[in-house]
Amino acid sequence: MKTFNVLFLCTGNSARSILAEALLTTLSEGKFIGFSAGSKPTGKVHPIAKEFAIKMGYPENNLRSKSWNEFTKSNAPHMDFIITVCDNAANESCPLWIGHPITVHWSFPDPASIEGCDKDIRLAFQKTLNTIKEHIELFIELPFEDRKSTRLNSSHTDISRMPSSA
Repeated sequence: MKTFNVLFLCTGNSARSILAEALLTTLSEGKFIGFSAGSKPTGKVHPIAKEFAIKMGYPENNLRSKSWNEFTKSNAPHMDFIITVCDNAANESCPLWIGHPITVHWSFPDPASIEGCDKDIRLAFQKTLNTIKEHIELFIELPFEDRKSTRLNSSHTDISRMPSSA
């Protein structure tokens, strides 16, 4: 069975892309390896995103905020898919990705932008996590035998049109 690499992009790489990386890697049973990066990384993982990722069994030492430039280098892992998870990153000029991976956009609200009490912020993170999980569970079930197939590409489009429950 082939393992596919998926890069989740966001602007700050502190919450949504981190959660997506951890969810895909832990839920896919080795079928996928999730990575994440940001166009303007904050340099730190949001503490609640870190907490949630660790609770799902993702290794703490894999949790770091990093630039998408790391994945444009010749020694970077080859990406099969690039998924933007915030509207800002989707509208930015992305680097040229080696190997022409399939790219798609999933729009999720930023739980790190929520202001208020700890309970409200945690609720926002939980809603975002749940919505990302729904997308990833559908993604994992797609027909990956032919990565370039019309059916696979239309399935990505269908997933990206799912409403956000957050």
